[in-house]
Amino acid sequence: MNDIASAVPAGLLERLRAIVGPKGFVADQDAMAPHLKDWRGLYRGAVPAMLLPASTAEVAAAVKACAEAGVGIVPQGGNTGLVGAAIPHAGRNEILLNLKRMNRVRLLDAADYTITAEAGCILADLQNAAEAADRFFPLSLGAEGSCQIGGNLSTNAGGINVLRYGNARELVLGLEVVLPDGRVWDGLRRLRKDNTGYALKHLFVGAEGTLGIITAAALRLFPRPLETATAFAALRDLDAAIELLAILRAGSGDSVSSFELLPRMAIELCLRHLPNIVDPLPARHDWHALIEFTGTVADGRTKAALEATLETALEKGTIVDAAIAQSEAQANNLWRIRDGLTEAQVHAGANIKHDVSVPVSRTPEFIKRADAALKKIAPGAETLAFGHIGDGNIHYNLCPPPGADLAAFMAKTDRVGAIVYDITAEMEGSFSAEHGIGQLRRAALVKYRSALEVEMMRTLKRSLDPKGLMNPGKVL
Repeated sequence: MNDIASAVPAGLLERLRAIVGPKGFVADQDAMAPHLKDWRGLYRGAVPAMLLPASTAEVAAAVKACAEAGVGIVPQGGNTGLVGAAIPHAGRNEILLNLKRMNRVRLLDAADYTITAEAGCILADLQNAAEAADRFFPLSLGAEGSCQIGGNLSTNAGGINVLRYGNARELVLGLEVVLPDGRVWDGLRRLRKDNTGYALKHLFVGAEGTLGIITAAALRLFPRPLETATAFAALRDLDAAIELLAILRAGSGDSVSSFELLPRMAIELCLRHLPNIVDPLPARHDWHALIEFTGTVADGRTKAALEATLETALEKGTIVDAAIAQSEAQANNLWRIRDGLTEAQVHAGANIKHDVSVPVSRTPEFIKRADAALKKIAPGAETLAFGHIGDGNIHYNLCPPPGADLAAFMAKTDRVGAIVYDITAEMEGSFSAEHGIGQLRRAALVKYRSALEVEMMRTLKRSLDPKGLMNPGKVL
């Protein structure tokens, strides 16, 4: 038995292998390696085995076995997170449990506008299943081809459609959850109204697997959009973003599904590092908005509404130019800039990332204040602020000056983060808008949430997981 395997009580691995079977048990370190690090390379862990259960019963039995042995268990979905929540620790007594084999759609009720799916379902597959039934599942984000719905719910994922449809939390009707002692809570109710006490499902959405393992979810569906209109607009200035959003919402009957802020630097990065990127507008501008309207009737009204509202914005001087996609291919090219920006950043090199939110109306103020503060401690560095400004979520990144010593630049991460988070807190915002806490932001949670809030979280954790074995060392 190797050193990693000897870290767990004798007989546990054999018991777990018997529970999940040979297809569900992986002990080869090379085979596990991709699951033991996050894609940014910030965290690396080590475990004696990874479990791939095929049913809720297997998850429950495995969790019970680990609980009885006093061994921590780390739930993992598609491993696309950015804060290390799904990565086990090195040198701890833990087992990794990946849910990718639990990928069935258990029920799709088109008349009820619901879909019930297991936690390992890939998000894009859920979207496709809904579309095949002439319905729409609106959760959409860059990693949708590999992320799993269980992880999406455990992190309360946001994405590009939050403005119209809400975060993952707003899409959940019911959950099935394996608790830290191995019991199964069957809360897979598909009710829109249910006032029978506490809404227990909300304990597990956004809890990052620290209170239990989501194994299935009943989710809301919507009418499938039959008409989409996409545009790329150049803003008069940063403040014009909020003015434009108000014009669009009022002029469209609130059918704005996406409103993404992009600075000129974002376009330059994509042009430089990604193939087949075309500059959307003939002239250079400092700030842009990527806009999408959707409608459920294919009669041209959605595109007409977008054109009319942009004309209004142009007349008012809120925007100075705009390009409206005339085909799906053109729309995809516009979205390629937004969707490819994270990849372009990776090619560009090191940067210090933040995922914050403030009240929508104050997003320009936040960007200006943060820019001014960081210029004082990082002269020559460039800020890249972009994202879902329609819901107040800004991905705020600091990029090193050309030729900078990258190690020295990245050594400023904590100082830069403190400045950004302090400003966010002063503006009644959140230091983590949609990426969660994981391992990365535990200290920030204690600093920026009130003592009472942290105490309440710890009370919940102790109540449901008194041994502290469910995704240990994450969030709290």
